[in-house]
Amino acid sequence: MQINQRELRYSDRDLGGTKKEIIGVILLNLGGPDSLRAVRPFLYNLFSDRKIIRLGPPFLQKPIAWLISSLRSRKTEKIYSLIGGRSPILDITTEQAKALEAALNSSLSSQSPLPPFAKGGRGGIKVYVGMRYWHPFMEEVVPEISRNGVKKLVALSMYPHYSHATAGSSISKLKEVLSGYPIVLFCISSWHDHPLYIEALIDVIKKGLNSFTSSESGGREREGRGDIKVLFSAHNLPESIVKKGDPYVNQIEETIGEILKRLNIEWYLSYQSKSGPVKWLEPTTEEMLKRFAELGYKKILLVPISFVSDHIETLYEIDILYKGMAERLGMMFKRVDSLNTHPLFIEALKDMVLKGLKEKGWI
Repeated sequence: MQINQRELRYSDRDLGGTKKEIIGVILLNLGGPDSLRAVRPFLYNLFSDRKIIRLGPPFLQKPIAWLISSLRSRKTEKIYSLIGGRSPILDITTEQAKALEAALNSSLSSQSPLPPFAKGGRGGIKVYVGMRYWHPFMEEVVPEISRNGVKKLVALSMYPHYSHATAGSSISKLKEVLSGYPIVLFCISSWHDHPLYIEALIDVIKKGLNSFTSSESGGREREGRGDIKVLFSAHNLPESIVKKGDPYVNQIEETIGEILKRLNIEWYLSYQSKSGPVKWLEPTTEEMLKRFAELGYKKILLVPISFVSDHIETLYEIDILYKGMAERLGMMFKRVDSLNTHPLFIEALKDMVLKGLKEKGWI
């Protein structure tokens, strides 16, 4: 069931009629079509962003984006029809917002002494969701934030690894929308090595590894040693972006490095979801699966390392496309669960926001 953001709204006054001071948090994410009819305009919005991909000179970006979205919409609609006819990313991000809001307010209410804005039962933290390429757009959410009386806002990118094309584009857009509003902004743009985020990844990887059984160990569960190969699959980027100094690839590798401090696994890294007439990062996930088959590997655990919620890249590209390909190549293929509202992941988000609030002196 789709959850309306109004369900998360605080009243702007407490029971005594005293004006509350609310600190806002906005989760920034990509967004996704909420119906098959939304696929084409969503694709147009996506390809219109030159921070993701440059389509000719600037004045041709939108015409080419319109052409690409028109040509791709029918095929993409068929793909979305295989995963329920819509993207689940808004529902999941909204659930993450609800869980984070509850965790933040619970943590603050248990502190002694209470932070100034919470004394006397007033105030609180309200978590919003703002999407880049589909509803609720940031330009729709920011007026609501202002109407609720928020004067201090924390922007939390839901991309763990910073790239100018993802977190950078979202934060830039938010700053543009916020101009003219009396709201002070603090941004958390990447958190690829946060200890609790790493712990959450390790937890889902262990569960994925333990879902395999090995005849060599008499049917007992194993922790990824021996014949299970772990493939970290990250969202692809145009190679030109990385060559200009984008930290995305380095941060992906640093995340993997933190995981390897705790897990003894045989691992590989690949990239998925490339589109458009430019050179992308390599190797692709499809190429890696073919290579695994040639090497005789039989058990593959895929970790979608740059994603924190289920959407088309996990539910279709990995669970249908790559799984089918791996099985045709004679391999047993499994994917770890997406973090979604994993308790350790929500704790990681809470810890980042609280540290940001303290850094700014807002609590």
